[in-house]
This record gives sequence, C-alpha cells and structure tokens, in this order.
Amino acid sequence: MAESNCEGNNPPPPPASSSSSSSMVSIHVSTSSEARAKRKIAALMEEVQNLKQDRVTKQRKTTYYVSQGRAIRRMVVLYDPIEDLIAENDRRCENMNNGHTVEQNRLQRGYIELAKTLPWFHEKLAGLDFKESEDLLRKLKRGADSARGDDTGTLKELVASWINIECRPPSLIRSDDKHHRGFVNDACGKLLCPAEWRWEDPVVKAGIRDRTTAFIVSENSWPSFMYENYEADANNLERGLFKSRLLVMGFKAIFTSPSSANEVDGDGDGADIIENNRRARRRLDHGKVKTCIRFALSNITSWRTVDGDFDYQIFWNNIVDFFEDAPGPAAQARVNNLLEWWTRKVFGRNHRQDLTPDIVNHMSVNSLAAQRQRMEDPGVLNSDV
Repeated sequence: MAESNCEGNNPPPPPASSSSSSSMVSIHVSTSSEARAKRKIAALMEEVQNLKQDRVTKQRKTTYYVSQGRAIRRMVVLYDPIEDLIAENDRRCENMNNGHTVEQNRLQRGYIELAKTLPWFHEKLAGLDFKESEDLLRKLKRGADSARGDDTGTLKELVASWINIECRPPSLIRSDDKHHRGFVNDACGKLLCPAEWRWEDPVVKAGIRDRTTAFIVSENSWPSFMYENYEADANNLERGLFKSRLLVMGFKAIFTSPSSANEVDGDGDGADIIENNRRARRRLDHGKVKTCIRFALSNITSWRTVDGDFDYQIFWNNIVDFFEDAPGPAAQARVNNLLEWWTRKVFGRNHRQDLTPDIVNHMSVNSLAAQRQRMEDPGVLNSDV
C-alpha cells in the first residue's frame, strides 16, 4: 500500500518517461511550510551561535596577547620595536659568520629576553603567515604600550609623595602636577642634577636652569637620583650607583605592589629567598624603572624619547650596557654583587642556609613526630593523650 506524504496526500505519481535526455523532471516529497521554516530557523540559529563562538574565541586570544604584551616594555625592551628584534634574529640565522655592531647586539639581546619572557612566542611566530603575524604583533604592542602608560602614571603620583617625604621641600610637590617639577623645583633639580656637578653650587643651578652650553644636561651623565644617598663619589663614580632608595621604591611599586614600595629599609645583607628571582630578567627591569623615574622627576607631561638635550633611549641603552657589557671579570663581579644586592633589597632576606639537619631535628615539627612515634610503644604510658 502506498504511503501518505507529510500533509496527508498520496505520494505523487512517478515521472513520465521522456525520450529527450535534456528534459529533467524535479522529484520531491512535499513538506509543510511550517516544518521547513523551523529547520531554516534552526540552521540560522546554529550559524549565529558559531559566529558568536568565533567572536568569543577571537576576543579571548586578543585579551591573552594584549596581557602578554604588557611584559615587553617592562622586561624586554623599553623602546625598540618588536619587529626590529625579530629582524635581527632572522639576520643572524642567515648570516651567522658576519660581524655584529653594538646596536645589533642590543637587538639580539632583546630578542633573547623576549623568548625568555614569552616562551611560546618563537614557535608561535614560526607557524603564522604575514597577516597573522602582523595581527599578533599589533596586539602585543597594544599591551606593551598600555603597561608603559600605566607605569609612568603610577610613578608620576608616587614619586611626588616620596620626594615630599624624602626631601621635605618647602613647597610640597603635587601628585597631579608635572609643570612644577624638573629643574625649576629645587628638590627635583637636586635629584636630576648630573653626578659630576653639585646642585648646591649657584653657578651650576643657574647654568642648568638657563640651559647654557657649559651645563648641558644629557644622557651622557648619571643623574644623582641613581646614587646611594643621592650623592656620587667623583673619584669612584661606580660606588653607590643604582643603589638609591628612590630606585628600589620605584622597582617595588611596579613589580611587586605600590604598598610594598615603603618596605625598603635595611642594609640588604642576607641570603636570597628565591633562586628564580636571581635569574629573573633583572637587568632590563631595573633599566625600565630608572628611565621611568627620571621621567617622573621631569616636568614633561607626556612620554617622549627626547626631553630637551636628554635622550631617554640612549639613557636606557647606557643602563643596559652597564650590566650587559662589563669591560672585564672584575667589573662583571661587581655587577653580579650589585644584582645580588637588588635581589635581597626587593625580595628580603632569610637564613635557610643556616638550618642544618641537627637544628631542624630539634624543632617542634620533628620533635612532635618523634613523640608520637614513641607513644606507639605499648610500654609507654600515654595517660596525657
């Protein structure tokens, strides 16, 4: 018996045969318009859901890459474009035996730090085409620039309060005002003054403020704020360099927390608490903080590479070169000691190396374990338990 179709009608008769091969008859089983509409709606809803899912996935990737990019200006390079780092690494892969300039060495060090900071980056980049890699780098740069803006904004406010406490200027520095900083302000001027001059000398102060040719402030001088107690030893300019309280406070404000910046007292003697912190990307971290604090002390209101005669990018390179390009083993040993000092200053001290097995055995955890074991002996009276 023939079956009915969806609408209760008998099935259509079979098509009549035709002798012409070009004549085709459409064969179909009738369905209700309501059923067809429901199926179309379901297909469209599935398509919309897939589009939403793709959008969510893309948004998650964007958020991830932007957040990862925040580390670049903090721990890799402060100025050099990521594309330049990649290009230098590619150049070395193609020309391994060629000589390298100082600038090329800086770029390569930057790429190595990038690969350490973002371990997934090198392999990920290798699997992308040109447009995909451009999109990835754009998201990373967005995060990098955002982090730099956040850090300079944070230090702009904090440095003002620190100077008010440290230097006690007659007129307090406002945290929301940069126009009254720089060399027009005595407290900021003393900290920004090149190490080879004394801010207290009226001739020096007037010469710097008037920007005379005899007192040009440039990146070729170490500012006083980078020295311990903000004073340099003219006979040994390395002594106390990079050991100022202001630098430690700035580092902790960015890399640990703003509240921890107040915990910088102490002589810094003692053991490292975490070995990994010793291996962390310390040289570049410190360079970023020193550059940002110099900006916070100045009276320029927006981030720029050059402030008058002072070039921040060259200043950054000078700091990195101090740590990375020591002239010999004696200088390298001093650099290592300085980095150890920073590790102790930032992460504190402990005496775990003094915990010998004999001392540990007499501490309460092991003493309790021994007591409990003795109580398992049936001959021991444990009426106190």
